[in-house]
Amino acid sequence: MVTSRPPFTIYPARRILTMDRTLPVAGAVAVLDGRILGVGDTATLATWGTHRVDDRYADRVLMPGLIEGHSHLLEGGIWDYPYLGFYQRRSPDGSMWPALRSIDAVVERLQKAELDLRDPEAPLVAWGFDPILFRGPRMVVADLDQVSKQRPIAVIHSNFHVLNANSAMLKQVGITRDTDVDGIVRDDRGEPTGELAEMAAMFPVFQRIGDPFRAGRTERAVWNFARLAQAVGVTTAADLTNDLSDESVGSLQAATVREDFPLRIVAAFFGLGIDPRAGIEQVRARQRLDSAKLRFGPVKLMTDGSIQAFTARIKWPGYYDGHPNGIWNIAPAQLHDVVAAYHEAGLQLHIHVNGDEASEVTIAALGAAIARKPRPDHRHTLQHLQMADEAQFRRIRALDLCVNLFANHIYHWGDIHHDVTMGPERAHRMDAAGSALAHGIPFSVHSDAPITPMAPLFSAWCAVNRITASGRVLGPNQRISVADALRAVTLGSAYTLHIDDEVGSIEVGKRADFAVLADDPLQVPPEALKDVRVVGTMVGGVPFEPRAGT
Repeated sequence: MVTSRPPFTIYPARRILTMDRTLPVAGAVAVLDGRILGVGDTATLATWGTHRVDDRYADRVLMPGLIEGHSHLLEGGIWDYPYLGFYQRRSPDGSMWPALRSIDAVVERLQKAELDLRDPEAPLVAWGFDPILFRGPRMVVADLDQVSKQRPIAVIHSNFHVLNANSAMLKQVGITRDTDVDGIVRDDRGEPTGELAEMAAMFPVFQRIGDPFRAGRTERAVWNFARLAQAVGVTTAADLTNDLSDESVGSLQAATVREDFPLRIVAAFFGLGIDPRAGIEQVRARQRLDSAKLRFGPVKLMTDGSIQAFTARIKWPGYYDGHPNGIWNIAPAQLHDVVAAYHEAGLQLHIHVNGDEASEVTIAALGAAIARKPRPDHRHTLQHLQMADEAQFRRIRALDLCVNLFANHIYHWGDIHHDVTMGPERAHRMDAAGSALAHGIPFSVHSDAPITPMAPLFSAWCAVNRITASGRVLGPNQRISVADALRAVTLGSAYTLHIDDEVGSIEVGKRADFAVLADDPLQVPPEALKDVRVVGTMVGGVPFEPRAGT
């Protein structure tokens, strides 16, 4: 054999899970110029030519780099604010924030944070608050006024669809009992409680404190996001709420151009409230900047809100506890027009739908756009899709849509959905990966970081086991196998992001992106899947080790 091929590297491993149906398991992989030259065993791969053998993974398990199909760069920047979550959480610097299980505990943490602010007029902003899990009275203005009646305070809920404000903040932004805006929660006397739901109600506060989503636009936030991803085996992640501004794109470019940056990022344009003509022009301009570690192209829309915040739009008979129906972030009639514009422009849509009424309206809008202008391989993706019924899944399949299910919800809020929001029957069908699989719908599962921590093996565990925080099993017939779940967080995610020709499996020609594991996820008990330890990654042939403390 005559070859002028440059020398390459062979990496033997204890086992390699390829996600390639042709060769699902292998013992070694060959890498050249950041791509996969061959897969098989060391002896066979050696026949490709001059090589060296690198044994660093000899006692490890390799699989395709995990792909987070729904997350936000905000995960890398929101930690500049105090965390108030019901579950303990690790920040990018490795610090562990203890869980808070009462409003009193939340107030206490805020009081400590307020003491650290030197500017008496600076707003105090915190995030991660999850009042529905307390199963008690909601936070009101008086609670936050215990922290300060002079300093404006904004507490952003874990779902980022609701916030609480104190009296000083309400006064500064002009919200009173006479303010006529959807989403202002009021008490029995008609006075604002301080709770503001969805974008219209929250917008004045965001103007005062600065858009908290800007926290994800700095180069520092991008690096923090990448380090968190690296620690959990993620080699590609989607940022599904990006304004594609010069600031945002500049930060992304500055980070991703570096060889030591351990992540590929797919940035989706957030089209809510933007004229589609301007949005299309913006996306196309940014697509010209595509690089190996940075991609543009998808468009994100958001129909309704959050189920646990009671802002999701759900069908009859409504919320289980009788709570009024949720809020449209985009009116159904307008959604039809916006979907049609982006579809006809040839762009891929990722659309937030939590409640089943939102799913119904969105499926109809996509169906109308596709009927008017058929487009093969559009890969429009319904994000979250938490309450879809079987009839909706059948229509999704007929339209060749993809779905990305918020499986983590089963653990974090499953008990609440069973007892309060959805009720037992609908809670058993939530995040129905089993139905997606049965109908042959391309699907993935996700974290929606920072809503829940990025950790695809945990997301896969949720889809496999469907266990809530209390240990209840929700929808045992919707469980999927470990193999199917691993496929969902690799090739499935790659498919929904339209990059499955480059990543998602270990095949000849694809990028050499691997997750390095201490154990074989196919050989541990299904209930132990979340405990499989990530010990490294490889991105484009460059090995990375997890940072200490993460």
